[in-house]
Amino acid sequence: MHINSHFAAGVIFASILNYFYSFSLFEFSFIVLFSFICDLDVLFAKYAINHNHRMLISHSIIPGFLMLLFGIIINWPVLAFSGTIYSIHVIIDTFDWGTNFFYFQKKQIGLKLLISKEEFENLPKYLAKFKKAESFFDSKYYSSKVSLGIEAILFILMVVFAILFAFQFIYITTLYFVGLFFHLTRHFKIKRFESN
Repeated sequence: MHINSHFAAGVIFASILNYFYSFSLFEFSFIVLFSFICDLDVLFAKYAINHNHRMLISHSIIPGFLMLLFGIIINWPVLAFSGTIYSIHVIIDTFDWGTNFFYFQKKQIGLKLLISKEEFENLPKYLAKFKKAESFFDSKYYSSKVSLGIEAILFILMVVFAILFAFQFIYITTLYFVGLFFHLTRHFKIKRFESN
C-alpha cells in the first residue's frame, strides 16, 4: 500500500481514538506519523536483502510491538497507540507484497496478493522485462482495481472520520496529497521511462 493510504489509515485510527481521548495536536500528529513512518526505510533499501526495504527490521512487527509494550509500561497511551498503528501498517503490507514480518527468519511472508507465486519465485525473470525493476511493481499496483479501490475508500473514510471525530485536526488530512503527489509523480515518471 502506498504511503498516502497508510497516512489515511493513521488519520482514521487517530480520529476514532480522539473521540475517547481528546488528543492535543502533538498527540494526534504523533499517532498519524507512526502510521507511515516505517516507509521511510526506503532510504535505507541499499542495506536490505535484494535492496527490498520491506526486508529491513523496520518493516517487521518488532518496532511496533516494542512501542506498544513500552507505552503500556510507562503508561503513555499515545505511544501504545502509535505502536499499534505501526504494527497495523506492517500487517497491511503483508497483503500486497509481503514483509519480513518476524525479521529473524529473513523471509518475506504474507498473502502477496499483487504477485503470483510463480512471479515471486522467478522474480528476476519478470524484472528483466522492464528497464527498471520498480516498473514491474508499479505496473502491478496500478493495474489492480482492488489496490486503487482501497486507496479511494481509505481517502473517503479518512475525511469522514476526521470530520466526525477530530474536526479540529481536519487540516492534517491535506498532507494526504503530499504522499499522493509523490506516488503519482513517480508512477508517471516510470511509465515515461519504460515507454521511451
